[in-house]
Amino acid sequence: MPTDGDLLLAALSALANPHRLRIVAALRVKGRSYVSQLARELGISRPLLHLHLRKLEDAGLVTSRMELSPDGKALNFFEVAPFDIALTPEEIAAAVRTLSATAANLASQGDKHG
Repeated sequence: MPTDGDLLLAALSALANPHRLRIVAALRVKGRSYVSQLARELGISRPLLHLHLRKLEDAGLVTSRMELSPDGKALNFFEVAPFDIALTPEEIAAAVRTLSATAANLASQGDKHG
């Protein structure tokens, strides 16, 4: 089970990409949308959009639900999940204390390469 620190790290990692920021913004403004419609609106390919949506969904920032259209097509609808990320020094310090060993190890490796 992910810790608070792991969840914060996943959310920040997911949001550290301009495409994913645009996806969250579009879903927030327009509401839920299916992949083809969202890809057209954002001007990116469906495969690239799927990759970014998966990262956002894994971080708990968007949710998806498969529905059938009136003509019988399966459409995967996405919408923004409610989230509120506090980024104060105190919140970060508290989150760091709860990082799993795997996340802490990945973070320290990133420091060596950054």
